[in-house]
This record gives sequence, structure tokens and C-alpha cells, in this order.
Amino acid sequence: MASLNKLIEIMRELRSEHGCPWDREQTHQSLKKYLIEETYEVLEAIDEGDPSAICEELGDVLLQIVFHAQIADENKHFNMEDVITGICNKLVRRHPHVFADVKVENAEEVARNWEAIKQDERSNVEFTSILDGIPKSLPALSKAEKVQLKAAKYGFDWDRLEDVLTKLDEELTELKAALKDNERIEEEFGDLLFSLVNISRFISIDAESALQRATNKFIKRFQYIEKEAAKRGQSLESMTLNEMDKLWEMAKKF
Repeated sequence: MASLNKLIEIMRELRSEHGCPWDREQTHQSLKKYLIEETYEVLEAIDEGDPSAICEELGDVLLQIVFHAQIADENKHFNMEDVITGICNKLVRRHPHVFADVKVENAEEVARNWEAIKQDERSNVEFTSILDGIPKSLPALSKAEKVQLKAAKYGFDWDRLEDVLTKLDEELTELKAALKDNERIEEEFGDLLFSLVNISRFISIDAESALQRATNKFIKRFQYIEKEAAKRGQSLESMTLNEMDKLWEMAKKF
């Protein structure tokens, strides 16, 4: 906690009248993009399996949390102590099988209890949906997966992978039929993507990570084409698609 207190003091100093002009100008809104960027850098470090990078990037995320807490403290809304106390209370409250006398047999029961406790916490609100609490700004694939998982916990789900694959075929057919209807193309394409996320759940694949890997693979292979073209004194603009396809096939061997 001594290191955390030091970080809080540093941030307080940066935000003071004799601190850093840039830090003083920041608001919750202006910092949103940095929190997102730092989070993705943590994910990249995890994917690369680099412990030192993970440590560094987690520090950058922690800085953003302390930054937001300091802004809130200045406005008399809450402070870092409130943030820590809040999450501590939530963890204890939502783990009665650890901190109370509730018995569970496996991780599935833990997840069900967690959802039940969350619903109970919202019981004083006039209407709550089991889909409440899913961040609206989540990346689309991650958001679709979370929505589907929430609904599935209450039995609203396909029974078999074969059913989901059949639904995928239906959505692809509907997209093909909508290709001449500009008003329906986006909607049908979205339905197709939603079905693909359903498949990812059934085969235990994280859709967001899978697409990231596919995109990174494309980048690696396309960069190979660029490098090979440069070695031959060619530009991409001067190459035919057939020439690039041959280099693409070569890139797949690496």
C-alpha cells in the first residue's frame, strides 16, 4: 500500500496548481481514450507472454485509475479509498462461499450465485434486466458474447452446435438475398456476425481474440509481400494480383 499511496501523492502533485499543465487540464471524458488504449496494451503484452511488459502495462492502467480517482476527489465525488473499499466489499459480498457459509460444488455454481447476487443488488430499482451492466462501449464482438452468455444462463440458448450452424446457414442465405437491398445489408450482415459469435461460444473460442489473431496473421503475411516486393525492386502498385497471391502462399509457410 505504501507504493500505492506514493502514486496517489504523485498524481495529487501533478494535478496541483504548481503541477503539470497537461495533467491539470484532464477530465474523466478526456481520459477515456487513454484508459482504453492502456487496457489493450495489457492484452497485447499478455498475448506476447512477456511478464515484464505485463507488469509495466498494468502499472499504466493503475495510473489511469488513480488519475480518475484524483479528479473525482477534487470534485468531492469519491476518492481512491472509496474505490478500493467498494471493490473489497463487492468481492466479499459476491463470494459467500469463501467469506460466509454458502456451499458450492464447482465454478458453474459460483457463476450462478454471482449473477443472483447482482440481481438482488439491483432489486431496489423499479425495473432491471439481466442484460443491464454490460458496457455499451464494449467492442462489438465482446459485447455480443456477453449478451449471449447472460441470456444462456437463464436457458435462452441453442441446445446443440448443429442448431447454431444451421442458423448460420440461414443468416448467410438472408445476407445473400439482401445484397441488392441497401437498407437490409447492414442488418443481415450484423445477424451473420452475431451467429458466428454464437458458434464461438459453443466451441469455447473467444471471438474477439480469434479475430485479433486472424488480423495479426493477415498483417504478418501482407508485410511479407511488401518486403519481398521491395527486395525485387517492385512496388505493390506495379504488381499483379497473381504475383501477390504467389507471395501470399509463400508467406503461409512461415
